Amino acid sequence: MKDVKPNSITKNIFHLFYSTAGASFLNALVLIYLASYLEAYHYGMFSVALASAMIMGYFTDSGLTEIAIREGSKKDADLTAILASYIKVRVLLLLITLLGGSCFIYFFYSGNQVLINVAYYLSIPMVIGLALQGVGTMFFQLIRKMQYIGFIKMLSALLLICTLAFSILFSLSPLMVCLMYGLSYCMAGVFAIVLVKRHVPIHLKVPFLPGFLKNFSSFMCSGLLFIITPQLGPIILEKTLTLKEVGLFAVAYRMPQALQQLPLIVAGAYRPVMFKSFHNNQVHEHSKLNVMLIKIMALFGMMITVPLYYLSDELITFLFGKSWLPASEALSILSLLILIQAIGIGLADGLTTRGLQSYRTGVQMFSVVAGILVYVLFSSNYGVTGGAYAGLTVELIALSGFWLFLPNKKVVAKKILLPYLIYFGLFMALCTATLSDYPFLAAAFHLIGILFLFYLDQEMKENVSGLLYQVSSRFKVRERVENAIHK
Repeated sequence: MKDVKPNSITKNIFHLFYSTAGASFLNALVLIYLASYLEAYHYGMFSVALASAMIMGYFTDSGLTEIAIREGSKKDADLTAILASYIKVRVLLLLITLLGGSCFIYFFYSGNQVLINVAYYLSIPMVIGLALQGVGTMFFQLIRKMQYIGFIKMLSALLLICTLAFSILFSLSPLMVCLMYGLSYCMAGVFAIVLVKRHVPIHLKVPFLPGFLKNFSSFMCSGLLFIITPQLGPIILEKTLTLKEVGLFAVAYRMPQALQQLPLIVAGAYRPVMFKSFHNNQVHEHSKLNVMLIKIMALFGMMITVPLYYLSDELITFLFGKSWLPASEALSILSLLILIQAIGIGLADGLTTRGLQSYRTGVQMFSVVAGILVYVLFSSNYGVTGGAYAGLTVELIALSGFWLFLPNKKVVAKKILLPYLIYFGLFMALCTATLSDYPFLAAAFHLIGILFLFYLDQEMKENVSGLLYQVSSRFKVRERVENAIHK
């Protein structure tokens, strides 16, 4: 296999940051133009179909990526056997998903043939594409070469823009727009497979890796519940609200959903290292990495939440137009999802990388069941705003559960949860009470407050300073080498 030397955490965070930020921005751009092109009713239909497709897409993975990373972090891991085993199981899951998902769409949306057709046209090519992309994402995460994951993400986003431009240029029907949206994922998936084959030959005749599916059911349930949670809103609200109201909720949900990918960058870079430290019985090092992960994700979450919270009216008007302003209150509420989920995922990864996956699964299962109830109850009584509060409640339940089962929960509460959340909440209350008529000023003041929080956290300052020193040292070494070559 070529080029197996892994990148450092710093380098992987950098690669994932620019690619995820760029891809999230482009994906958000596509969804904004889709909202304008399809209007509320058809956009609500598209959102419901997209939620089903995302859940089906996860069924083709079912936690296999986490299992592959777990196996790959072991000493003398056979990457060829891991890749072959992964592909075999994923292809089987893809076939089962397409069959089961098609039946689900037919029966769950019975009575609305247009919605059924939209779901089929979008889901089938998109699910195949997600499965193919998953092979590349898993492999490059396993060998810790995140720049290639960035290539896959960026190409997928660019293809989405191209297919959308094609759809608008030729005034395609909503049904054909959904088909083109799904096909762009397929094309990016083919590119991902080509990238993998350039690094390692894919030999499917290699014997299946013993122990590869150990704890598979726990990983599968956990991953499935993780992907269901953000898609729960459109699926449940389709039964309690009109499709136009679902469209308003979807517009409010899209921005936090796209931007919450940014804190996940840090988790993606830390997770393989945390797995490795725990497998090598370095429990103290694992705990230290987990605390730092949660802190960084919390700060990321705060920085992204603040502009959405204070500037929801301005953002909705600028991006979608005044006709979508009824979605602004929901956006303001849902902006808090980014912070809550960022911290929650950091806590959950602490469980997974310690071999406590079953606790993570149990918490997610409880939060999803509770989520169904709160979505039905809140949306039935308070409409789109109620749906937004329900989404927030689901993530708060999950965060509380993850923390409860974490072995080092007292340290986490003392160092992160209590000081960070109390500080953020007090600042938000102060800015809302005093600067509600000046949203830009309120956002700027709150962001300065977050920077001050970073300054107050000595441990965080020391770690970030160390990372910056490493980066600057690398550049200096590279500069010296280049000067020596020129001489």
